[in-house]
Parts: sequence; C-alpha cells; structure tokens
Amino acid sequence: MGNSFFAMLSRMKHINRWALMRNTRTENLCEHSYDVAVLAHALAVLHNRRFGGHADPGRCALLALYHDAPEILTGDLPTPVKYYNPAIRQAYRQVETVSQEKLLGMLPEDLQKEYQGLLYGEGTSEEKRLVKAADKLSALIKCVEEREQGNREFLQAEKATQEALHAMGLPAVDCFLREFLPAYRLTLDEQGEKAGEETADSLP
Repeated sequence: MGNSFFAMLSRMKHINRWALMRNTRTENLCEHSYDVAVLAHALAVLHNRRFGGHADPGRCALLALYHDAPEILTGDLPTPVKYYNPAIRQAYRQVETVSQEKLLGMLPEDLQKEYQGLLYGEGTSEEKRLVKAADKLSALIKCVEEREQGNREFLQAEKATQEALHAMGLPAVDCFLREFLPAYRLTLDEQGEKAGEETADSLP
C-alpha cells in the first residue's frame, strides 16, 4: 500500500460528479480536475498580465489538479448536502483531512514533502482564490453545456454559480466570463468559423 498513491489518483475517472442531477453527459472527477487546472492557469495569466497580479500560473494549475483528490476516498458529496449547515460542513472538512492524510501515506516517505502542499492546497491567498474561482467556473461551464443540450436541470445551479463568481470580485474572472465563456455556447463548426473570422480580421 505504501506506493499506491498514483494508482489511487488514476481512480478519479471512476467518480462521477453532479450525482443528484440528470446529466446529458456525465462528468467524472478526472475530467473536472483537468478543466479546473486549465482554467486556474488561464485566470492566473489574466490576473497577472491585465490586472497587475503576482500569482504563479504553474502553481495554480498544480493546486487545481489536486484540489479534489480527497474525493477519491470520500466520493463527491453533493453541494446541497455539504453546505446544508455549519456542523455538516465542519464534519466534512474533518473527513477531507483524514482522506488527505491517507493519500499522503500512500507515498514513500522521501516523496511525501513534495506532494503534501498540493494535497493540502498550500499556496498564496491570491493563488488559492484563483483556484477556487476556477473550480466554480468549471461548474458554470458544465451548467452552460447542459443547458445548451436542452437540459433545464442545471438552470438554478447556473444562476447560483454565476452569482457566486461575480461576488468573488476578481477582475480576471469577469474578463473570462466576458471574453471566453460565450464560445462554450457554440457548436464545433461555429467555434471554427469564429476563429477564422478573428484571423481574417487580424490580417492587414
């Protein structure tokens, strides 16, 4: 068991999210973690380049990759349950801590220090805010994609998630929502046509 850390991580693909909702396409934890990593990196780049931030985009991407690792052992607890009241939320935090410790113990001792910070989400306050925003942004994108498929099940979740993102007060998030989110509503052909238009517009 001492060297089963990476084999355990590979099991993320077996854990589905949004268990209480009717999905047109299921989303597993592995897919979600990849999406959050891409989005966290993007938000950090926007944050630095356009709004004078000092986050490390690589660190943000790594923290995002591991942000839900404890759910390999706990499963994905639905948000309405997780945040039902402070007592349940506190109890779940304790369960997460046990899961983090158990995962860390699956590594050889000489490697544990390298991964401890990732499993425990250690970063600057700036980086942690960006990863949290990316997590919510991934959820919003899932809601948008479901709605585009005619699934009304995610309408309330979409509204609540969008409100939560705006409440974070991060200019990089508002920038992403304005400039990049609309493309998620397009078909593959429409995305290609849009890219072609932008390329043509940039030619002299």
